[in-house]
Amino acid sequence: MDALVERLDARLREWKPETAAQVRERVTEVIDLADQDVLDLMRSRAIEQEVLDILDEPTTR
Repeated sequence: MDALVERLDARLREWKPETAAQVRERVTEVIDLADQDVLDLMRSRAIEQEVLDILDEPTTR
């Protein structure tokens, strides 16, 4: 975990202030959800993309 914290810390100093602020907000949201033990209720981006891909597939008949 230390490597993750170090990487995030370095990036937060490199990114534009607006980007860093958005990342801080998202990380705070994830921490809050983890504290509430509801992370498993969130849709992962990968699953969401799979659903969108399926919906975009042409129907064959």
